[in-house]
Amino acid sequence: MDEIRVKLAETEAELEGAISVRLRVFVVEQQIPAEEELDEADATATHAVALQGDEVIGTGRMLLVKEDEEGTCRIGRMAVDQAWRRHGVGGKILEFLEGNARERGLTQTLLHAQEYVKSFYAGHGYLERGEVFLEVDIPHVEMVKNL
Repeated sequence: MDEIRVKLAETEAELEGAISVRLRVFVVEQQIPAEEELDEADATATHAVALQGDEVIGTGRMLLVKEDEEGTCRIGRMAVDQAWRRHGVGGKILEFLEGNARERGLTQTLLHAQEYVKSFYAGHGYLERGEVFLEVDIPHVEMVKNL
């Protein structure tokens, strides 16, 4: 079995693979409307992909945050195919995106975690900030981490 590796999505096929994972996880499994999942931020985001061989099995993206939170990026659209969950794939993607943020000189990451997976992010050093809120009718909590 090939080792799982995480890298920037550099080809059209890798980006399409990332979108496919997101559609399977968010649109099919979680019933989020496709028009809510895919947005204009995809065009400017940094996309990471987890590969097993040539197959994209997980993804996440990073966006720079507006000027009032200089030095901060937002990580989101973290998704791992069902068969690969609980094998460390999500953690590898998260660590890769955090490393990319550090390389850019950023000092903080923030994300909106679905409430049922907030312990995953807490295990990676993220702290809850604020109250639970609904995003696409799913309870979320904002979480932050200093890099």
